[in-house]
Amino acid sequence: QVQLVESGGGLVQAGGSLRLSCAASGRSFSSYAMGWFRQAPGKEREFVATISWSGGFRYYADSVKGRFTISRDNPKNTVYLQMNSLKVEDTAVYYCASNIVGKATTRGYEYDYWGQGTQVTVSS
Repeated sequence: QVQLVESGGGLVQAGGSLRLSCAASGRSFSSYAMGWFRQAPGKEREFVATISWSGGFRYYADSVKGRFTISRDNPKNTVYLQMNSLKVEDTAVYYCASNIVGKATTRGYEYDYWGQGTQVTVSS
């Protein structure tokens, strides 16, 4: 069982920045691929970013490319999402997820464990 706990959400003005963190339990974190997803009110959950177990592969949704950066610190069992130049349309609950076989994927159903989410609200 893997537990994921997100933090770092909040209210920020458009153009501002936030850094989300996701702390994972367990001894095998360094072998997991990790992903960030988000869900806005009334919308389906959507992929944001993913990172391989080593950090050597990273992939982003077009909507966040160039503004968001996913990274990880394996000794700390933590994955991050640095969000810059935030837009009102980035407002959503952000979730981190783990793929325990190490597959960095954009498909939510391929992730095994999910956090509870953290709210990000961007005001105009």
